[in-house]
Amino acid sequence: MISVVIRTKNQSSALAFALKNLTERYIKSISEIIVIDNESVDDSKEVASRYGARFVAIKDFSFGGSANLCAREAKYPIVVLFSAHSYPVSHDFFELIQQKFEQNTNLAGLRCLHSPNDYKNYINQISALEDSDKSGLIFSGSAFSREVWKSHPFKEDVATFEDKEWTTRVIKEGYEIDFVPSIFCYDIKRTKKQLFFRFKNDIIGNYQLWHKNVTIGNAFRGLIGGTYNLIKNFFVDFYYIICRFLYLIKFITNKPKKF
Repeated sequence: MISVVIRTKNQSSALAFALKNLTERYIKSISEIIVIDNESVDDSKEVASRYGARFVAIKDFSFGGSANLCAREAKYPIVVLFSAHSYPVSHDFFELIQQKFEQNTNLAGLRCLHSPNDYKNYINQISALEDSDKSGLIFSGSAFSREVWKSHPFKEDVATFEDKEWTTRVIKEGYEIDFVPSIFCYDIKRTKKQLFFRFKNDIIGNYQLWHKNVTIGNAFRGLIGGTYNLIKNFFVDFYYIICRFLYLIKFITNKPKKF
């Protein structure tokens, strides 16, 4: 009943761990695993084959386009979407997702838990209608109904936040988005280049979806604030480098008694 789809690009090591985790701990709970690969030049294809996952290549990547491809390739009514750097942790991860969809035929999607913001909104019962950002879907640890998707595919012309845009749209159509206490890990360390790529998409996405405008004043405040923080952090870091050095010298000259 559940298709697991993993989006990836040049993350064969993370992909190998994600697939090992899925096949060793959860294989009885899922019906298929698909890897959607964005022109990787590493051995991601071989890794997918090693763990029995179906490998599908995508060109001209977009977030919405790849999400639609995930849904098209999936054979089963519930699609759980991960990135290569995310993976389920709780033992009943997929069972809880299955139960939620069985209990609510009006359910379009479920957001799983991976951060303090997720957990706080879940415990405080803040719905996606109130906070589509922190209670709506996040497409690295969410499940959605393939049947709802057929009538409401993801937008392919948004720079990012395709998950949040879909959340808002299907709620307006009368469907529900809910939390599920299925816990996953989001394990990624982005390079400066990746962070800048994400920054650019976020600026466009915030403007397209939430109409957050950018002004010359915003840009200059960002430049001044960023420069100030850079200088401040340099001196704070340098201060503690000196503190550690002096402590080591003190320790060398006055070592405590061994036990």
